[in-house]
Amino acid sequence: MPLTDSFRAARWIRTLNLVLQAVLFLTLFGGLNYVARNHAWRFDLTSQRRFSLSPETLSYLHTLPRPVKIVVTLTEDSDNPEIAQAFRDLRGLLREYAYATEKAPNRRITVDFLDVYQRRREADQLGITEANRIVFICGDKRRSVTLGEIYEVKNRTQKVAFRGEQAITAALLDVASPGRKKIYFLAGHGELSPDDVDSVRGLSELRDVLRQRNFDIDTLNLSYLRRVPDDAALVVAVAPQGRFQALEQELLRQYLATSAGRVIMLLAPGSPHGLEDLLLDWGILVDDDLICDTGTQNMTEEGELLLRFLAPHPVTQTLIDYNLYPRVGPARSVRPDPGRSLGNGLTVTTLAATSTTAWGEVSYRLHGAYEFTPGVDIRSLPGMEPKDRLGVVVASERVSVRDNLPFSVRGGRVVVFGTGDLIANNRIADVANQNIFLSAVNWTVDRDAQFNIPARPIDRFQLSLSAGELSRLRYTLLLALPGAAAVLGLIVYWTRRS
Repeated sequence: MPLTDSFRAARWIRTLNLVLQAVLFLTLFGGLNYVARNHAWRFDLTSQRRFSLSPETLSYLHTLPRPVKIVVTLTEDSDNPEIAQAFRDLRGLLREYAYATEKAPNRRITVDFLDVYQRRREADQLGITEANRIVFICGDKRRSVTLGEIYEVKNRTQKVAFRGEQAITAALLDVASPGRKKIYFLAGHGELSPDDVDSVRGLSELRDVLRQRNFDIDTLNLSYLRRVPDDAALVVAVAPQGRFQALEQELLRQYLATSAGRVIMLLAPGSPHGLEDLLLDWGILVDDDLICDTGTQNMTEEGELLLRFLAPHPVTQTLIDYNLYPRVGPARSVRPDPGRSLGNGLTVTTLAATSTTAWGEVSYRLHGAYEFTPGVDIRSLPGMEPKDRLGVVVASERVSVRDNLPFSVRGGRVVVFGTGDLIANNRIADVANQNIFLSAVNWTVDRDAQFNIPARPIDRFQLSLSAGELSRLRYTLLLALPGAAAVLGLIVYWTRRS
């Protein structure tokens, strides 16, 4: 009898087969765990993307200068249901912050949930004395966020939206950044002021929004100071009503050229600004006209202009991703200068433009119905992008290569809006308006992040069961499902036996 047909050989073959199966199983299990650990895929399938951080937040986390510790003093078993719910809302969100930075020890975010009453010694060591707060600690800097900052409340009691990501990101920027970048708003020509609370002429809402994003805000009158301060990260001119003096224009030119300065201008139609030569240096033409559009789909019911054309750019990418369109009041056309010299390191881009039915009315100072007059009014020039559209927002950047080195040196950046009230108090609440301006701020000061963290609607789901329904559910889980598995096992056993 052959050796392979003996009982001893069959037993060894069976044993070897079992060992190989066990090894293959362990190998498969270990391989799956290795892939899951090193190449994990995570998908957020919730309707409001409750477990995803915005592009803005992720961009800042990738460049966070120092590690931050977040201490949450809320408890899930609190007698107050609002505090318990806030704990649940924050727990998942903070887990995403920690996950996004877990592979970067130098900027890692750690989260600790601390009961200040049960762990009193640790709370005293951290200098935390109050409960129901979120404390951010980075070195010797700290900031506390209250529950009132993470919810949008209507009628003082009804929570309508969760703003936790906004508050957390603002606090992270505040404590992790060694200093704040400073934005100067120009004054002396009737510009809109960040200290004015008027709904039409004020920028106080914008001022608060910028401060939340770790910016310092101040005003600057060039005719008095006669220089741009050294700490100016950005200079903004909002709807000047009078002309800039030649000296002021020269100061801005020097700031842009020698200090790689950054300037944002919002120039309303009908108001002379006196900055034509400076803008031509940066390849930008600002026309003296008023944009009119006969297409009803391009105008709101209030007569505001909708900018539906957006070119891909860091300033506009979030608007494109979320299908958001800025709404502006009276606007003038802004376009790249067709006669600008090429090859000098200057890149001029039309960021937002009108529809193809719009034109620039040159005789807008005359009262009456506006109609397009060929040869007088302004249309897009042939061969100019975007085709058959008038630009309203234009960005210009100067990048040069020095001494034939294989890298470029960034120069100044300029963004010009052909409207003056885009960010006034009565318009800044519009998501698209706020986003395009804040993205322009981030781009000019080299933050290059898509700065848009929308508040998330609050959805609550509650399952209500009667005592009888709860009893039937309990018996189903305890008896029916295990019983079904047992019956299936008996069927398989009986089938194999017969």
